[in-house]
Amino acid sequence: MTDPNLSPRYPGPLPLAEALSKLAMSEPVDGAFTREGLRADAEYRDLGLAAATGGRIGAKHIRAIKPMAAPTGWHWHDMTGHFVYVLRGWITFRFAGVAEPVTVRAGACLSQPAGVAHNVVARADDLELIEINLPAAYSTQAVADPDAVAAPR
Repeated sequence: MTDPNLSPRYPGPLPLAEALSKLAMSEPVDGAFTREGLRADAEYRDLGLAAATGGRIGAKHIRAIKPMAAPTGWHWHDMTGHFVYVLRGWITFRFAGVAEPVTVRAGACLSQPAGVAHNVVARADDLELIEINLPAAYSTQAVADPDAVAAPR
């Protein structure tokens, strides 16, 4: 949404040559999915943004390869931004401090606040999604008690 009352946060407009020198565009990916990811029931394809942005942004195409055997368990990711766009199927999250599950269906997206404890509790067997995270490299930390995380500090 454009707000005419906001001051610009970035220098601009930029000369085209300068703007293009900052453009981060991934090269076409080879289409190969790998099993190199957090979950054994999914495969992953790097979309090339990590290389194009010097690690500032990561993007993966993720798809299910077998039914989900169990929830992922409560965890959080050490990142500043986490976005999911569902291409096919659906995925259901639980978030610490939120009573109801959150289901994201094909054509919808989720912007998950940084550092939020969550648990993927269910998903379609044909789930396919794009995940974007900032930065590209991050750690995942298990959470023993999500209720303690959700309590005001």
